[in-house]
Amino acid sequence: MRGFDAHALGTVAGFAADLLTGDPERAHPVAVFGRAAAALERPMWRANRAAGAAYTTLCVAATAGAVAAMTHAARRQAPGCAAGVSALVTWATLGGTSLAQEARALAAVLESGDVAVARRRLPQLCGRDPKSLDADGLARAVVESVAENTSDAVVGALVWGAIAGAPGMAAFRAVNTLDAMVGHRSPRHLRFGWAAARLDDLAGRPGARLTALLATLTGPAPRGAVAAWRADAAAHPSPNAGPVEAAFAGALGVRLGGTLSYAGRVEHRPVLNRGGRAPVPGDIERAVRLSRRVCVLALAVTLAGRAAFHGKGKTR
Repeated sequence: MRGFDAHALGTVAGFAADLLTGDPERAHPVAVFGRAAAALERPMWRANRAAGAAYTTLCVAATAGAVAAMTHAARRQAPGCAAGVSALVTWATLGGTSLAQEARALAAVLESGDVAVARRRLPQLCGRDPKSLDADGLARAVVESVAENTSDAVVGALVWGAIAGAPGMAAFRAVNTLDAMVGHRSPRHLRFGWAAARLDDLAGRPGARLTALLATLTGPAPRGAVAAWRADAAAHPSPNAGPVEAAFAGALGVRLGGTLSYAGRVEHRPVLNRGGRAPVPGDIERAVRLSRRVCVLALAVTLAGRAAFHGKGKTR
């Protein structure tokens, strides 16, 4: 089957599976990885960067190596088997449908006026402390989470899949998961989690820029997205969340950022799109629709890029 790209076919199938089914309620592969990583952290933990770097390297290399071995074994059987591995890995690493479902569920609760229930549900979407948030503050948190996770849960994985196939996708998800587990600035993980946080910054960079670009091109206010991206993204503490959240803020005409409570500490983040209005619950649906457009276009762009690169390699 000359010219057959098993990973491209598997990516499309896995993307469709995520659209149709979302994440499994039990035994999600990412959750299994998280439990294994947490178990490994206990004996490897030391209050220094070297230990954290060794831990991060082991977790990511083991994950990518296992998927590479599966892909190699499947390819020896038939190209279709390799496509099946890529489909399974794509479905396991993408989280766009579950992100949209949870955001819409929170929007429905907020629209009904039940702020207490919305506060209880917010931790399922992000790690922010919801206790002091009113309806508009909760809406802002959801819109920001939709924006950031469009990159982290979908576009970044598609980019690394285009670059390095199923092992690249799995490695990206492992890095992103480790950052969420140990990459924050808590006393325990300030030094141990440094490597995971820095690696996540590097791995997430191409996906974040593509997400911001596609949000700018497909959002209702492209000029606003460009202006907010250029003016405010660099001030954000995250080099990847900054461009994505700023582009979403400008595209939707809302104001994001500001003071928040996260992981037991208060952060004063820069305001993104200062000229925008405060988000309201109805903006969550607008953010979800923008996110879905970005995800579909990211699939097309990354597959086109992979096809162009492979085609160029074959002509040499």
